[in-house]
Amino acid sequence: MASSAQWVAGARPRTLPAAVAPVAVGTGSAHALGHSDLGLALLALLVAVGLQIGVNYANDYSDGIRGTDERRVGPIRLVGQRLADPANVRLMAFLWFGFAAVTGLALVALSGAWALLLIGGLAIVAAWRYTGGANPYGYRGLGEVMVFIFFGLVAVLGTTWTQVKELDLASWAGATGVGAITCAILVANNLRDIPGDTTSGKRTLAVRLGDARTRWLYVALIALPLLASVVAALVHPWALLALGAAPLGVLTTRLVLRGARGRGLVPVIGSTGLYQLGFSTLLTIGLVLSA
Repeated sequence: MASSAQWVAGARPRTLPAAVAPVAVGTGSAHALGHSDLGLALLALLVAVGLQIGVNYANDYSDGIRGTDERRVGPIRLVGQRLADPANVRLMAFLWFGFAAVTGLALVALSGAWALLLIGGLAIVAAWRYTGGANPYGYRGLGEVMVFIFFGLVAVLGTTWTQVKELDLASWAGATGVGAITCAILVANNLRDIPGDTTSGKRTLAVRLGDARTRWLYVALIALPLLASVVAALVHPWALLALGAAPLGVLTTRLVLRGARGRGLVPVIGSTGLYQLGFSTLLTIGLVLSA
């Protein structure tokens, strides 16, 4: 039976910057457009955290029962390492999805952005179907596409829209940057898992591209947010502050291009999360200063 510490580790708290970043940038964008609401931002953050933790448990469950996690390195796997009953891990995933649904309903009701209700429902379905169900899209190389859509575009633009009912070029640029870094985290994770995923038949984008091209895809995803900040600066000049995160980006791409493999890629995932935190913090400050 898994201990409390193992259940916490199974939630993969190191991935939580991917939930915080889009809400911060979306709120900064709303402020730059003339109005931000910290109460609605908090609700959006709770939705994002609920989805992030839910998808982490869902992936643990689905990969575990398929046997995909039996020979992996990296974070703890509750099902794959036979630390917890699969049914309990699945229940935990759906409890967090339920939490995200309830807080999302409150966010929509208080903001009046009822169109986001359907999008929120699709986000929960996408979170489960990443590795769950009969034909999970994560096993067909489409994980990065859906992550970019839901943890980048939807999360950032949805946060902005609930607060100000308006979007501009900087909103879209910020969403693109955040989505790209979240994809980079997934790419680094899948790069690490290429050997095990190839053996188990999980055809991630990294498996399809191969080791070398996956590394260059990672570099491109790290560079894209810096370009996005320049685009955002066309509307709000202070957005150029986000370029201050470039040294973190250089550091993490250097590790990847030097050929780190297996456990050697675990620090890359952590440093990519720090890059996302730095980029989103600086971009948010820049957008607030541009108000």
